[in-house]
Amino acid sequence: MRDHLARLRDAFAAAGYTTSGVDALLGPQASAALARQETVPARRATRGRSALDTLVRLFLLQLPVPEALLSAAVPLEEAVALGLVELSGGEARAALDVRPYGEASEPSGTDPPLWWVVSDLGTGLDGRARVLPEDHVLGVGGASTMLAQLTPRDPVTTTVDLGTGCGAQALHAARHSGRVIATDVSQRALRLAAMTAGLSQVTLDLRQGDLLSPVSGEQVELFVSNPPFVVSPAGRPARHTYRDSGLPLDEVCARLVGEAPGLLTPGGTLVMLANWVHRAGQDWRERVGGWLPEGVDAVVVQREVLDPAEYVAMWLRDSGEDAATTYPEAYDGWLAALQDAGVAGVGLGFVTLRRTDAGTTSRLVDWPHPVQQPLGPELRDWLDRRSWLAHRDDAAVLASTLRVGPDVSQEQVGRPGAEDPQQVVLRRAGGWRPAVRVDTETAALVGACDGTLSAATLVDAVATVLGTDAAALRARIVGEVRDLVEDGVLLPDTRGPARAAADPPV
Repeated sequence: MRDHLARLRDAFAAAGYTTSGVDALLGPQASAALARQETVPARRATRGRSALDTLVRLFLLQLPVPEALLSAAVPLEEAVALGLVELSGGEARAALDVRPYGEASEPSGTDPPLWWVVSDLGTGLDGRARVLPEDHVLGVGGASTMLAQLTPRDPVTTTVDLGTGCGAQALHAARHSGRVIATDVSQRALRLAAMTAGLSQVTLDLRQGDLLSPVSGEQVELFVSNPPFVVSPAGRPARHTYRDSGLPLDEVCARLVGEAPGLLTPGGTLVMLANWVHRAGQDWRERVGGWLPEGVDAVVVQREVLDPAEYVAMWLRDSGEDAATTYPEAYDGWLAALQDAGVAGVGLGFVTLRRTDAGTTSRLVDWPHPVQQPLGPELRDWLDRRSWLAHRDDAAVLASTLRVGPDVSQEQVGRPGAEDPQQVVLRRAGGWRPAVRVDTETAALVGACDGTLSAATLVDAVATVLGTDAAALRARIVGEVRDLVEDGVLLPDTRGPARAAADPPV
């Protein structure tokens, strides 16, 4: 298989079947339409007979192409032997989805990697829907793109990608990991992930097994997962391995959040997409916060909340079951089961945590607002700042030198001509893009933080200028300073010796 994949890779590269090549061929209008599952503009853009036209029509548009044209583009015998293509009556059809893929965000002037992802053919092009089989392997979608953007990319020795599917997360991890262990319960998923790795010239340690069993006893520095997190009631059979764990409600996420940190080395990081149940009379933070084990710093972000009807309909559409004659019965049964289980809504979000082997600290937030992507560096820096704060009492925080973050701006609101603003807001343009309302004393302190004098010295200077009691101001303002550090408005030097040489202070 390795030789077959190598020859196909060479053919894809020679044809320009890459992310940049496809974008240039289709242009923005056809690319945007294809993202909406509409192929007509892309059909118009690929009417030529070039190798790239042929490959885009075959794999991305799922159209039959003349066998002779495909044979001129790729080694056809290898493509058939690998199960990528089927031949009939002088035409070739895609049996699997093979598409170029690259990093979501490359540094300016850097070429994206030459990656190709192999998955099962999707559903819904031009409104054509079909029910997906139980062992369907998803390609790169919104969830996998989000997880890639959430994951910090610091160099590590070993990464685990649990529930690897088509292998997209493992490709990203291979760029900064000495070894990548990619696991899945599905043998079919592992076979397609192996083809993804071969086409992309990436080495993966592929292991089959459920949840954490394939990596039992391992110690790793990074754990990433897009698990089968769909909320299903107890007793409802698992229909699709990519979405259904077979465990009741949100138990799969609770189990992974509680147990996976035991695989991490001290200082190791977990990043995981998750769904969780909302119950009437219970704050979701209480439920999800109860999953967190001892000895971690954690941030849990809820990006969206769906009512049960929205949630069920979304996942039935995702699997193509809305096209089946049994759709009303499937919808009714799933919705009734969630109601019987007391599910008032479902939260969609993610969990990031770091093993500290100290007391557990956490921040659980609703954040439906836009953020700067990729968010992985910000999550890493938040954990760094959280650790810095945890190891310092109030006196030590005020004794530290702080500086204003480079992406922070100040907004003032007040009556025209008024001497003092009614409101001062400190706003970050990066990361979470938080906006923090502060008073004039705190704004004056932040404005003076340039990394040269301690916060305590600056507080005393502000008190002198404003004619207030310095001790009282220190006692009042230290809590705000902690919050501003956590939000990244004020920055301490949280670098360890290994990162300090390469990174600016965070």
